[in-house]
Amino acid sequence: MSDLITLTINDKTLQAKEGDSILNVARANDIFVPAVCYLTRCSPTLACRLCLVEADGKQVYSCNAKVKEGMVVSTETANIAKERRAIMEVYDVNHPLQCGVCDQSGECELQNYSLYMKVDSQKYTIKDVARPAASWGVMKYDPGLCIVCEKCVTVCKDMIGSNALSTVKRGADAIEKTFKDEMPKDAYAMWNKLNKSLIGFEADNCTDCGECISVCPVGALVSADFQYKSNAWELNKIPAANPHSSDCAFMYYETKHTSLEDPSPKIYRVTNEHHYSTINGAARFAYDFENKVKEKDEKAFNKAVEAFKKAKTIKFNSYITNEEAFILQSIAKKTGAKLVNKDAFNYKKFLNAYSTVSEQALYSSSLTEVHDSNFVISLGSYLKSDLPNARYAFNNLVTTNKGSGIYFHPIADPVIEKIGKKGKTTEFIYHKPLCEESILYFILNRFGKKLPENIQVYLDSFKETRKKTIVETIKETVVEIVKDEETGEEKEVKKIVPKKVKTEVEFEYTRLLDNIGQDESFLETIDTLIAKVDTYSLMVGEDLFTHPQSENLAKLCGLIDKYTDFSLVIIPSQTNTLGVSLLCDIEENIDGFTVGYNEKADFQLSALGDGDLDIPALNQQEGTFTNIDKKVIPTNAALPYNGYTLNDIANEVLGLDIEHTIEYTELLPEAKGFKSIHFDKLPNYFGNDRVEYRGYSLNSTSSETIKNEQVEEIKTKVLEANENEFIIYRANPINQFNEFTAIAHEFAENLQSGIFASPNLLEKLEVKEGERVNVVSNGLEMNLIIYCDNQIAGDIAYVSNFEKDLDTRSLFDTYRYSKAVIKKA
Repeated sequence: MSDLITLTINDKTLQAKEGDSILNVARANDIFVPAVCYLTRCSPTLACRLCLVEADGKQVYSCNAKVKEGMVVSTETANIAKERRAIMEVYDVNHPLQCGVCDQSGECELQNYSLYMKVDSQKYTIKDVARPAASWGVMKYDPGLCIVCEKCVTVCKDMIGSNALSTVKRGADAIEKTFKDEMPKDAYAMWNKLNKSLIGFEADNCTDCGECISVCPVGALVSADFQYKSNAWELNKIPAANPHSSDCAFMYYETKHTSLEDPSPKIYRVTNEHHYSTINGAARFAYDFENKVKEKDEKAFNKAVEAFKKAKTIKFNSYITNEEAFILQSIAKKTGAKLVNKDAFNYKKFLNAYSTVSEQALYSSSLTEVHDSNFVISLGSYLKSDLPNARYAFNNLVTTNKGSGIYFHPIADPVIEKIGKKGKTTEFIYHKPLCEESILYFILNRFGKKLPENIQVYLDSFKETRKKTIVETIKETVVEIVKDEETGEEKEVKKIVPKKVKTEVEFEYTRLLDNIGQDESFLETIDTLIAKVDTYSLMVGEDLFTHPQSENLAKLCGLIDKYTDFSLVIIPSQTNTLGVSLLCDIEENIDGFTVGYNEKADFQLSALGDGDLDIPALNQQEGTFTNIDKKVIPTNAALPYNGYTLNDIANEVLGLDIEHTIEYTELLPEAKGFKSIHFDKLPNYFGNDRVEYRGYSLNSTSSETIKNEQVEEIKTKVLEANENEFIIYRANPINQFNEFTAIAHEFAENLQSGIFASPNLLEKLEVKEGERVNVVSNGLEMNLIIYCDNQIAGDIAYVSNFEKDLDTRSLFDTYRYSKAVIKKA
C-alpha cells in the first residue's frame, strides 16, 4: 500500500495516498473542484482544463498533478476564476439553445457549470459549420451538442477496452488571432481544439455497452431508444443491481407513469454512477422484462403448493435472489425434494475441490482487486460475452494501472486484442480446447514457489535442455585501403561495421509449452510482461467448471493461489451462482415429478408468463445477490407485481406467516458467511472517497472439506476436429444472457439466436448469414440459423443458449466445447 502523506487544501490539513491526484484527494474530502472531462477510474485527458488549482504557488491541472508531502493547495484564485469563466464561455459558443427538448437537460454539466460560474454574457464568437447528427446502433450522436470533452473516448479506451471512439478532425473557420492575445491561455487552447474536433466511431469495435452515453456531460450522446421520451427530472431513480450477470453492478431503474391514460409505472431507462461503477449493455438496455400480472390466480397457486409438496425434484437456475434460493432450500429440506441447478452444481463442485487445497471456502480475490492489480491472466472465460465487467477490469488494469496481462481462450477475438499493446503489455493465446490443464500446470511451473514435492517432481518431468541459435549484431573494426583522389596515394582507414554472429546456446525448456501451442519465445514475452509487476491476478471461468477434469483443474487453481503470488477469482457464470452455491444443497440428476422455477418441468413457475403459475421477474423484486466480489448486494423493485410470490408458497408449505420475501435477508445462514442484517439496513451508495458502501462482504470461513493437495497428471487430449467437422462452443452473443434479456424490447426487435461464425468460417461452410444449417453434435441434430460475427476470427463457431424454448445445450455434453458437423440445410 502507498505511504500516506500530509498536505493542505484550502487551509484544511489532509492525509492522502502518495501518488494520488489532487482532484481525487479534494473530492474525497468534500472539497469541490470543477471538472467536465475527468473520470475517476480512468486516465486524465486535460481536455476541459476547468480543474485548475494553485499548488505551492504554481497553477496546475488537479486531475493530473500528484499530491506531495507538505503541498499547499488553493482551489480558487482570481486568475483561476478568470480562466474557468472563459472556458465556460467558450463551451457555450454556438451551443444550440435547445435545453427544453434536450435529453440531458436538468442533469447537464454544461448547464450546471455555466450557472455555477455565473456565465451571464458572452465575449467570444465564431461562425458555426454544419455538423450532421449520426445514428450509431444503440446510441445517437449530435456533434452540434458535443463539447469534445473526450469522456466517451476515455471510457471506451480506459474502461471498456473497445477503442470504438476517437477524436477526429472537422472543418471550421479559424479563430480570430485577436482572441489569442485577449483570452486566458487555457481557455484559448481548449477552444482551439474544440473548434477543430468531433467524435468518430468504429462500429466493428463497439460492444453496445452504452457507457459512453452515461459519461456524456451534455446531450451529444444519447440512447436512441430513450431520446425525447422524458425529461430527466420527471423520472424516479430506484437503486438496484444488474440482474443479468454476476458483477451485480450498481444501477438505477428510472421510472414514471406510462402515459396520461395509464398511471402504472414504466421503466424508461437504466443509468449508473459512472465515476464508480460500470454496467454492461444488458443491464443498460435489457430492463423491461417484467411479468405483467393483473391479479392473483388462486386456483393456479393452490396447484403450485400441491406440486411443491409432492415434487421429487425442484429445478431452477441462478438468476434468482439469495432469498429465493434460501426459500427453495428450506422447502426442499422440508419435503425431501432434490434441488437441481446445472450451473450452480458445476460451480459448487469446482469451488469445493479448490477449497480442499486452499483450505478456504471462497476464492481469494475479487473483481475490484483485479482492477487494482497490475498483472492478470484470464483463462476459461469468453470475457466479452460471459462477463463484460471482467473484461473491463482486465482492460482497466492494463490501460490505467500501466499493467499487463495474458488472455487464454480458444476463440480468436479481435476486439479484446484492442487491450494494450500486443507483445509489450498484453498477449493473446488462442489455444485448443482441453488445454486448460496444461496451462494451469504451466502457470505453476513458471510462477510457483516452494511447491509440494509431488507437484515439483511432475513438473520436472516436462523439463529438458534444448539448444537454440542466437543471432547477435556486434561491432567489428575492419581496415580498408583507400586511394586519395588528389594525390593517388593509398592509405589504411579503420571502420567500425556491424557483423551478425550466430551462437548456439542451451536453455531449459518445458514441454508444457508444446501442449499449449507455444515455444520458448512465450517465456521471453512473459518476462517482458512482468518486468515491473508486483500484484498478480488470475481469473478463471466456466470453461474450467465444465471441463471433464474440472475437479483437478480446481485443485490446480488452489495450488496456484497457495504457492504463487497470484490471487484468484472464480467467475460465477450467472447472476447469483455464488449465492446459490453457498445456500443450496444441489444435486446433479433429476428424479420423478419435477417443479421448475423459471425452468421447464412437469409443473412450472415462470416470470415469463409461460408457466403454470406466474412469478415476479427480478426487476419486480426486493432482495439480495451474492456478487463476484463476494459481497451481498441489495436490489430493489422497479415495478409492482400483482401475483403470488415464492414467499407465499413457502408460507403454505412450511407453515409460516412471513409477509415479505426480504424478511429472509437477515435469516441467511451465518455459517456460510452471511450476516444477520435486515434488508432495509443494508447500505447502497458510493462515497466521495471512491469506496463502495453496498451491502456487506461475506465473512471469511474455513473450508469444511478435508485438505487434499494430490492432483492428477494431465489425462485429457486436446479437442481437435476431424475432417468435415468443426468445433462449436456454448456461448451467447454480446449482451444476451438469458430468456429475460431476449424479451427486452431493445434486443427483441433484432433478436439473433442460433449459431455464430466468423466471416472466414462462413466462407468455408459456403453459407450466407441468415441461412439455416444442420448442426450434428453429441448424438443430436438441430436446425439453426447461422449468423456472421465480425468480432471473432478463426474456425470455432459458438452456439447461443439464452432461449428457453431452444435447447441448444443438448448439443454439448458437460464441457462447453464439442465437435460438430455443420452443413447447409
